[in-house]
Amino acid sequence: MLDFNFRNPTNILFGRGKIATINEHISPGSRVLILYGGGSVRANGTLAQATAALAGYTLFEFSGIEPNPSYETLMKAVELVQDESIDFLLAVGGGSVIDGTKFVAAAALFEGEPWSILLDRGASIERALPMGTVLTLPATGSEMNRGAVVTRRALQAKLVFHSSHVFPQFSVLDPEKTYSLPLKQISNGVVDAYVHVMEQYLTYPVNAMVQDRFAEGLLLTLLEVGPRALADPEDYDLRANLMWSATMGLNGLIGAGVPQDWATHMIGHELTAAHGLDHAQTLAIILPSLLTVCQEDKWAKLLQYAERVWGLKGGGEETRIEAAIALTRKFFEQMRIKTHLSDYGIGEESIPRLLQQLETHGMVALGERQSVTLDVSKKILEMSL
Repeated sequence: MLDFNFRNPTNILFGRGKIATINEHISPGSRVLILYGGGSVRANGTLAQATAALAGYTLFEFSGIEPNPSYETLMKAVELVQDESIDFLLAVGGGSVIDGTKFVAAAALFEGEPWSILLDRGASIERALPMGTVLTLPATGSEMNRGAVVTRRALQAKLVFHSSHVFPQFSVLDPEKTYSLPLKQISNGVVDAYVHVMEQYLTYPVNAMVQDRFAEGLLLTLLEVGPRALADPEDYDLRANLMWSATMGLNGLIGAGVPQDWATHMIGHELTAAHGLDHAQTLAIILPSLLTVCQEDKWAKLLQYAERVWGLKGGGEETRIEAAIALTRKFFEQMRIKTHLSDYGIGEESIPRLLQQLETHGMVALGERQSVTLDVSKKILEMSL
């Protein structure tokens, strides 16, 4: 096992009715900005519940945070925070709203051009406004981690930043808030969570037995509950296990003391920025191809994945690996997400532009061994056609 430091200060408020308790976690007299996306949190009553819980506070609202939150939109929220002397942020929504709120929390107190937060991946953040979240879409794990992704539309750039200053102070996870979600968002959430786990698990062995078993348990849980969550949208236990799996998949626990990959995400980000695909769609496209192209580097863990997650024990090693990758793709398709670029009308002519963007953003040596060069990324994209 690799050496590591682990800290996660987010207080999780899990279960029915927990929104009503958020006033216990925000200082009295705070000026609170509630940030959200579209009208769904109004329609399903989540916004009203959050507002009611904060009776007596000075409240402001900022709506319109997009999927793949844009720098341009978020800077309008930063302006509102500064104009109204906001001192607490409450994100009500899924990962995009939470990611965007993290950026606002840091940018509002940032001395300098806020875009540099993305360019240096958060290294220049010295402080941020306190924030909490009310999660409505299980997927990204942003409700319990220090990372965020922001897109600058004008540059077609989708970049990641991390900072311990943007950990949410608390996050409400009420599985009932997922009942009204479109099934497409559940599909996306399951695939997103699955690939988050794979990025931290499927690298190379370092004898991290606890992390491996945790990761395998999460993968098996997602395989079990994902399709059932589509078939039975109001089964509380299914949605509870899905929600907690997604949170546990990226709160730092299974990634402590192990090598991590993230090449699938970095290549996927360029697909979203250039072609507007959903984040989960890009992951479902790239991961099976990456596992195939990079299987030599990942051989031992692919065999472990094949046996422990898919129960594949017979036959030659290469046969088992190929079968595990094929079953992974089949699972994504079962979750109603297509797994080839051609399914989305994207052809070979798009690859040079994607590679150029990877180079522009410094993504020229990706993966747990830094072996996913631009040439390897090209092979992955070509296999994804």
